[in-house]
Amino acid sequence: MSAISNRYEFVYLFDVKDGNPNGDPDAGNMPRIDSETGHGLVTDVSLKRKVRNYVGITKRYEPPYDIYIKEKAVLIEAHEKAYKELGVDLEKDDKKRKGGDRVPEARSWMCKNFYDVRSFGAVMALKVNAGVVKGPVQLSFARSVDPVLQFEHSITRMAVATKEEAESQGGDNRTMGKKHTVPYGLYRSHGFISAFYAEDTGFTEEDLQLFWNSLTNMFDHDRSAARGEMSARRLIVFKHIGEGESARLGTHPAHKLFDTVTVHRKSDGPPRSYADYEVKIDEAAIEKLKGKIELLDLI
Repeated sequence: MSAISNRYEFVYLFDVKDGNPNGDPDAGNMPRIDSETGHGLVTDVSLKRKVRNYVGITKRYEPPYDIYIKEKAVLIEAHEKAYKELGVDLEKDDKKRKGGDRVPEARSWMCKNFYDVRSFGAVMALKVNAGVVKGPVQLSFARSVDPVLQFEHSITRMAVATKEEAESQGGDNRTMGKKHTVPYGLYRSHGFISAFYAEDTGFTEEDLQLFWNSLTNMFDHDRSAARGEMSARRLIVFKHIGEGESARLGTHPAHKLFDTVTVHRKSDGPPRSYADYEVKIDEAAIEKLKGKIELLDLI
């Protein structure tokens, strides 16, 4: 299939209830927050991780849907495989960064075989050099609509790890720990998809549909005791259309499209569910863009 030929922006809303959507290792794994405003944060890296996991389990890590950045991966081994498939003997390549003139071919092989490379891009300029790819799909940090509270809960495990630990506690085989949660938070992230970079990496319409499916379903395959209840709530997509290059270049600034989607809290007290919010799309503004922007409400 050929690469996508339209530019896209999207607004992605998801929520968490009694869970930790993205722990901060620099703060004892507490939920990430903006320390000035108290709004919750979820990094783009965290969201991309869930997309990678969803694609991996649904496509069984088979090319062209293999995943480059995956658990316990040794990245340079993928580069070595690329050159092996291209018939390059790296042992005879005495250049400082092995690959030499064949780097563009290795880069192309990586894009073809790894979904996350052709979607999100990757810096693959390691000792065995497979090039650098700027991906067509980019995500912002997600930020909660309202400030969130960080709760720390003490928990008890009725067991110890070793016999020595049991003896030191005199038979009281309990281990204390901590668990961090947000009681409720509705998060908003913005995304951008470039047709020009998609042409470079080979990101196709099939890849795009898989990406939408990932955003819709990925939380259902990311369940854990730490996550609580996380759900995808809305996926509002702006597709740039028109004649000539306008569909690829875009017909409207991204920030003005994002401004047409507003989220308001309906409840007087602290929000504790998605029902406490109302999501509105400025239909009048969208109508003025008829013929230039197609609105897709995918969730």
